[in-house]
Amino acid sequence: MSETVLSVDELSAGYDQADVVRRLDLRVDVGEVVALFGPNGAGKTTTLRAISGIVKPSHGTIRYLGKDLSRLSPTVRARAGIAHVPEGRGIFFGLTVAEHMRLGYRGETVDPEQAYSYFPALAPLRDRRAGFLSGGEQQMLAVARNLVRRPRLLLLDELSLGLAPVLVEQLLPVVRQYALDNGCGVLLVEQHVQLAIEVADRCYVLSHGDVVLHETSERLRSDPDILVASYLGQRRRSGEEAAL
Repeated sequence: MSETVLSVDELSAGYDQADVVRRLDLRVDVGEVVALFGPNGAGKTTTLRAISGIVKPSHGTIRYLGKDLSRLSPTVRARAGIAHVPEGRGIFFGLTVAEHMRLGYRGETVDPEQAYSYFPALAPLRDRRAGFLSGGEQQMLAVARNLVRRPRLLLLDELSLGLAPVLVEQLLPVVRQYALDNGCGVLLVEQHVQLAIEVADRCYVLSHGDVVLHETSERLRSDPDILVASYLGQRRRSGEEAAL
């Protein structure tokens, strides 16, 4: 049985005392890529923020390598090996690629060469400021600057945002390979569902903060109607609520 990197039990979290995610159960094992799907407002980003400590849950437990994270700050979680690539990339336009690769917490050892080995296109751009990179290069940098810290859990929020599908096809397999090579668990929020299913081991679908589907990617690839039915159910539910 695989070791569990992340275990989320009965998680409820949101903003201004209103829960966006309700009683969520989710797990990510060592070397596993798990995809989290759902429409806008379903609670995907809130889930990642709760795991990394940006949002405080109103209920439930989040465990990382068996340890309860409830009393740990975002900084302590990051130092423990949780890396969060937020929607919008989270890079510094005034810093060069090489300067991003040296960013780390005090006393932390980083490994820039490992990041360049997964994203060799960044190596010739070491001295270029991030603001002068293309969208695809910026997204590579956003992921690579987290890989230098050798995370045990990688949270990726909309890796494909603003990118052409052909670039997403190049990025996602790199994430898959990193997970396999380093035993890193990956929780991936992605709008390009079919591309994500190709690299993920398991998938969850959220609707209005609730899990409406949890299935292996292999099953979803062999029977796409299962996934389609979960999304149709979301639209039907939205329509019924609008009619009330």
